[in-house]
Amino acid sequence: MLNVTIRPLAAGAVALAIGFSAASAKAEEFINVLTGGTSGVYYPLGVALSEIYGQNIEGVRTQVQSTKASVENLNLLQQGKGEIGFALGDSVKAAAEGDAEAGFSQPLDKLRAIAAIYPNYVQIVASKESGIASFEDLKGKSLSVGAPKSGTELNARAIFGALGMSYDDLAKTEYLPFGESVELIKNRQLDATLQSAGLGVASIKDLATSLPITVVAVPASVAEKLGAPFQAATIPAGTYEGQAEDVPTLAITNILVTRSDLSDDQAYEMTKQLFENLDDMVAAHNAATAIKLENANKGLPIPLHPGAERYYKEKGLM
Repeated sequence: MLNVTIRPLAAGAVALAIGFSAASAKAEEFINVLTGGTSGVYYPLGVALSEIYGQNIEGVRTQVQSTKASVENLNLLQQGKGEIGFALGDSVKAAAEGDAEAGFSQPLDKLRAIAAIYPNYVQIVASKESGIASFEDLKGKSLSVGAPKSGTELNARAIFGALGMSYDDLAKTEYLPFGESVELIKNRQLDATLQSAGLGVASIKDLATSLPITVVAVPASVAEKLGAPFQAATIPAGTYEGQAEDVPTLAITNILVTRSDLSDDQAYEMTKQLFENLDDMVAAHNAATAIKLENANKGLPIPLHPGAERYYKEKGLM
């Protein structure tokens, strides 16, 4: 008789445990942070963002995914394969419009903005021995323009077009991530690299400490010709070892993007925790010093997620 009594109790306990387990699993939310190559700026900032969310949003499990950056991130978000991703403003605009040449076969209608963050600077760096001193000097030289159809590569194409040039003017065009591009320059197998990233990107810092470099200017006229979201900017002297003078270039705002089917509460918390923990972002990479709450909802080519909008209204920005 004793056994008969215990079994239903045990079964009930098991059922109760399963019920609790199912409830816990249901309560847990997942945030996959889509970044870029590990030698760029998106990756360390994505790691910091993942840690911020994991520590400050209850019931959240996080993951950081290294990708080919902007274009891939936006397509993954449209497919529901990420919760938040980094992307360049011009790539976001192209995605919303369905620019097939940029890598979007149709308009991506699920994209929603969390925040405009820091600007990317187009940074063209050549080995001193290549003899490249201006953009025109790239003719007949070898250049890496970033991963195919990445935000960086789209920037490269736009700049070449604005200056009446194309990749055909180069002796060789490489489509490589930042770190691999730098290694080829170190090994004298590549003359220059074009990288769209935050100032002080690790890959160029590494190159500048390995051999003499030239930071190549992009004329301000290019920004005027291309228009928004491109703007004239400056790479300050001393950003990289051996860079003695300011160098004019272009800047493009980066955007943190999510998808429309993410809950308003989760998007609200993701926005709030970003701005309440900016010190952790700055500790991960100096580019984050340019992330300002007052600029977060400005110049966005896609709608804000309602959860992010709620946060900005609380802060008096809308």
